[in-house]
Amino acid sequence: MASLDRPVSKPRPVYLNLFAIRQPPPAIVSILHRVSGALLFLVGIPLLLWLTQRALASPQGWGEMRAALSHPLAKLVLVVLAWAYLHHLIAGIRHVVMDLHIGMDLTSARRTAAVTLVLAAILTLAVAVKLW
Repeated sequence: MASLDRPVSKPRPVYLNLFAIRQPPPAIVSILHRVSGALLFLVGIPLLLWLTQRALASPQGWGEMRAALSHPLAKLVLVVLAWAYLHHLIAGIRHVVMDLHIGMDLTSARRTAAVTLVLAAILTLAVAVKLW
């Protein structure tokens, strides 16, 4: 029997609201790991290269770079990039440990996901305090 010929036992939803689905903490950490990696690749690396180029160009370039980074919006971008780096690092370590089949059960996975989220937030807060 073809799949179209079979009767549907339950009516299927017209659309799938992705914002209404409650994701478990390990899924959130995995999604944020990908988001932080994309943020570091698309924003962090070009910004770091541009800042390094400006800083090494001349003493005047160093002063311009320091002045640009003292702006509150630039500091906010740096804090977001610091979160991306710290979260990506911690979640990456978590994924490597799980690749070694350590902490694969549900309670351990949820616990390490929560630790990852909290630790990244605390370290980012420390960077923000130091930056301002």
